[in-house]
Amino acid sequence: MLYKIKLENILFLDIETVPENATFDELSDEKKMLWEQKSKYQRKEDFTPEEFYDRAGIWAEFGKIICISVGYFVEKGADKNFRVTSFYGDEVILLKDFKKLLQEHFNHAKHLLCGHNGKEFDFPYIARRMLIHGIKLPYKLDLFGKKPWEIPHLDTMELWKFGDYKHFTSLKLMANILGIPSPKDDMDGSMVRDVFYNENDLDRIVIYCELDVVTTAQVFLRLRGDDLLTDNQIKNI
Repeated sequence: MLYKIKLENILFLDIETVPENATFDELSDEKKMLWEQKSKYQRKEDFTPEEFYDRAGIWAEFGKIICISVGYFVEKGADKNFRVTSFYGDEVILLKDFKKLLQEHFNHAKHLLCGHNGKEFDFPYIARRMLIHGIKLPYKLDLFGKKPWEIPHLDTMELWKFGDYKHFTSLKLMANILGIPSPKDDMDGSMVRDVFYNENDLDRIVIYCELDVVTTAQVFLRLRGDDLLTDNQIKNI
């Protein structure tokens, strides 16, 4: 039934996150204790809380968003283009700018948000960080009281599961098996923290995030049996 969804009604997105502080030592004593408790089962006895802190960006309570990249289709007759743009830098500003985009351009009932593992990570992470900063949730992220079929979210990984809830497939693997050309990036998600804090290269992270948005859109096209986008159809704005 995916082919019944109009492509121009979907906002594809991806986020990049890092630990809220550069080092474990910058945390307050209370936050250090809370981090120790939160990470206890993930790190087990293999790492100390300090050693494991590099991974704190995974949790919205201990991380922050440094980039939200979005992409959307613009169709003119038989031709279609894909526009990509990003919000990055100060978290409060980028969250407010992202909310403004949703409210002004993707606020209708027909509009959907789509990410890869978005339901488990991107969408709840954005919502939690907004609430932490006292930003009222936009309609597309406020799920309270909504029935499952009223939630305006698509997830390419969930679509690939076909009901198998134990199955995890990375975006990179999906692109490979579906014959989608691999973007020529020079990093992966495990490098984002170091590139941000040690190399101070946010531009490199933005490029990486935008490539993931394009790949997510390409995966969605393949899942519904459409032709892939060509390089000429993808435009950064």
